[in-house]
Amino acid sequence: MGDEVAVVRVPGWQRFGWLRHGFSTRAGGVSTVYGEPSLNLGWTKDDEAALVAENRRRFVNAIGGEDRLKLVGLRQVHSDTVWMVGDGDGALQGRLETAEGKAVLEGDGLITDVAGVLIGVGTADCVPVLVVDGKKKVVAAFHAGWRGTAAGIVEVGIARMVNEYGSRVEDLEAAVGPSIGACCYAVGNEVHKAFGARFGYAEELFRVGDEEDSAKWYLDLWEANLRQLLHAGLKEEQITVIGECTACAQDESGAMKYFSHRGEMGVAGRMLSVVGVIPATTQAHAQ
Repeated sequence: MGDEVAVVRVPGWQRFGWLRHGFSTRAGGVSTVYGEPSLNLGWTKDDEAALVAENRRRFVNAIGGEDRLKLVGLRQVHSDTVWMVGDGDGALQGRLETAEGKAVLEGDGLITDVAGVLIGVGTADCVPVLVVDGKKKVVAAFHAGWRGTAAGIVEVGIARMVNEYGSRVEDLEAAVGPSIGACCYAVGNEVHKAFGARFGYAEELFRVGDEEDSAKWYLDLWEANLRQLLHAGLKEEQITVIGECTACAQDESGAMKYFSHRGEMGVAGRMLSVVGVIPATTQAHAQ
């Protein structure tokens, strides 16, 4: 695996000169616990904190480190809890993380309009959803595992953008990032029942395994989160689905492209999906 940090970006978002964003992959890191030098960005129990810190430094630099971006994350709990990062809440003074850079806030969504803050969510199969308000320069990142998706975190988050920041849904663009696909995401009756109790279209999100397959249900989390974005008022042309399965996507060498909790039997690193607004001084120089 090469030394260069590989970042997956949303087609078309490069037109926002003030925006920095990206979905990480395995490539370009210094962690060795997951089989090869890799870009583990999560504070996992298996990896050394110093290596994770170096991986994070490399990733932020690849996203736009020259723009002095401060990474802010969450202690994720598979909820519909969304936090707003404001200019006056001490976010840039470290109150949202420990001295080591570990998150303090518990939740699964972040929204900000503060320049210089790079908000992010960690995944290793769950769905990362990034949202950008191109007019008001408001950005959001949501972590949507099956529980968060069933709780409607994306719809909750879009409503917060509208109500708290004055965003208009017609000005929003969203990206459903790399995550486990319906090809690989076998689930049990608990998940099937949870979605059936919440969504009238739930059966359209599942496929049934064939006779030789021991799994009964396969869940399409990409479609589930796409439906929530549409229900929140976005149109299909405002939404990009990256469409790469973390459990089976491969890089050019044939190795796993992403970390996958399912694909690696529970021993996996974490990706980060981030979005942020560069500082005004940097924006001025870029113009």
